[in-house]
Amino acid sequence: MRGLTVPPFPTIPALHAAYATGQDPRTVVAEAYRRLAAVDDPGIFLALVPEAEAQAAAAALPFFDPVSMPLWGVPFAVKDNIDVAGLPTTAACPDFAYTPTETAPAVARLLAAGAILIGKTNLDQFATGLVGVRTPYPAPRNAIDPAYVPGGSSSGSAVAVAHGIVTFALGTDTAGSGRVPAALNNIVGLKPSLGAVSSRGMLPACRTLDTLSVFAGTVADADAAFRAMLGFDGADPWSRALPVPPAPAGLPPGLRLGAPDAANLRFCGDGLSEAAFAAAIADLETLAGAAALVDFAPMFAVAALLYDGPWVAERYAAIRPIMEMRPEILHPTTRAVIAAAGRYSAADAFAGLYRLAELRRDIDAIWDRVDVLAVPTYPRPQTCADLVADAIGPNSELGTYTNFVNLLDWCALAVPGRPRADGFPSGITLLAPRGSDGLLAALGARLHAASAGRIGSGESPVPAAEPGPVRARPGEIELAVVGAHLSGLPLNHELAAHGARYLRTVATRPEYHLYALPGGPPHRPGLLRVAGDEGGAIETEVWALPPAAFGAFVAAIPEPLAIGTLRLADGTAPKGFLVELAGATGATDITRFGGWRRYVASRSAA
Repeated sequence: MRGLTVPPFPTIPALHAAYATGQDPRTVVAEAYRRLAAVDDPGIFLALVPEAEAQAAAAALPFFDPVSMPLWGVPFAVKDNIDVAGLPTTAACPDFAYTPTETAPAVARLLAAGAILIGKTNLDQFATGLVGVRTPYPAPRNAIDPAYVPGGSSSGSAVAVAHGIVTFALGTDTAGSGRVPAALNNIVGLKPSLGAVSSRGMLPACRTLDTLSVFAGTVADADAAFRAMLGFDGADPWSRALPVPPAPAGLPPGLRLGAPDAANLRFCGDGLSEAAFAAAIADLETLAGAAALVDFAPMFAVAALLYDGPWVAERYAAIRPIMEMRPEILHPTTRAVIAAAGRYSAADAFAGLYRLAELRRDIDAIWDRVDVLAVPTYPRPQTCADLVADAIGPNSELGTYTNFVNLLDWCALAVPGRPRADGFPSGITLLAPRGSDGLLAALGARLHAASAGRIGSGESPVPAAEPGPVRARPGEIELAVVGAHLSGLPLNHELAAHGARYLRTVATRPEYHLYALPGGPPHRPGLLRVAGDEGGAIETEVWALPPAAFGAFVAAIPEPLAIGTLRLADGTAPKGFLVELAGATGATDITRFGGWRRYVASRSAA
């Protein structure tokens, strides 16, 4: 057995680099338990896998194969409202506890991918709270400064990751529970598109809004865990067969950013948080251009429905037998929050649904002009002393920029920005429509790297954002597009619907003519290869599609367009759009523009 020196923060690439040399994962397991003991925080875990069992799981792993088992030898933890066979599920309510005989499918997928479970973590009772201290057990201590709350409801999971005890941990997210603790502990929090990950085996808070979430030290690690869990579950009525393309290799050209306008920026008088968010936005704009200012008043109106509206009754429904027969077993604050459901009738519930539909219809128009929204993860950090003085107000404030997201069916990624001037971390959250998880990962990794910070409570620097592969992965087909399927143009949504992921922008070799075709819609270009040096270099974007999606996409292409092989300046030869020679008859030669995007811009300017 060859041991290894476990890095200060055990990222997946660092662990796998060591394992590739033949080093032993049992050393990593031993280090996880050693670090937990050294941290000496009894509030992090509610149940531990005995170290001997975790060591046995590591020893039982097959030959190191990070392709078929992408989480091989990676330690992780699970929030204690998610079932793991043989370990008690308490939801931080000891009188409710039971020991499941089946493991939640999402956790089972992680184990099948080679991850090693260390234990189950503390939480705000029944996942009701954003502060992380609504538990009858010792509350986890904030990993950066114990004077501050750790954030909830997934407090133990976030703290375990921030200390480098585990590489990643599962949380849940209904109103921000997968994002607020990440920001307060200087780590990444990934809230997937609703239904993308099976929720079977997870105790519900609001079943229509809940999702499992992932905490990790880096965006890449969070995304790797998410991808291992991703998939439709026919036995879960809330599961959806969503196309969730992987992170693109680069940021798509013309990516459009949005951020709250001045009237909707809320920092509650905290100048340090305000300055830190401004610095994060500056980093973001350096990466992807100026952010459009957006009115968030409608989003705040949606947020108000969650607790000051009938959705609190859904929390009541989740634990109705307890509320009606054993309310005394609940944490006092949890009981008080959920008891508010009594104010609402069935008619109120329908009125809330109608109001949400109205607001959602208006808000969805935002995506016509932006691709990603950036918001503070919370207005300002809250101290434990704040909670002693007021158990409700600080919690509500922490949800300012999180409570509306699941109601609107968006995905989210919380990443640390540049720290505040006092050294405490600050967080920025990226938001996008469902299915855009990969896009958020690509942008979030670059934003996290720009912070030039450290991971969690340790000294490991945030790694540089990997440029990612510029070629398709095995089993994918590369497709070069030249017209309205380019990023930001009218037909790009068709690629997204087929699960395509952006790879690279590259020109053709200088042997093509580009035409604006006559007839039909005004967005039809035609690319024709010509002899010798008679042509020009034309801008393309190369996307990757699974074979079945490629076939479905190609089947819808009308004449005189066709799919052929393009010769690109980078030496590659992907499939791509071409036009039949007869189709160019009577067309306008626009080769001089060098691409369809510049041609369209010239027409708009005229």
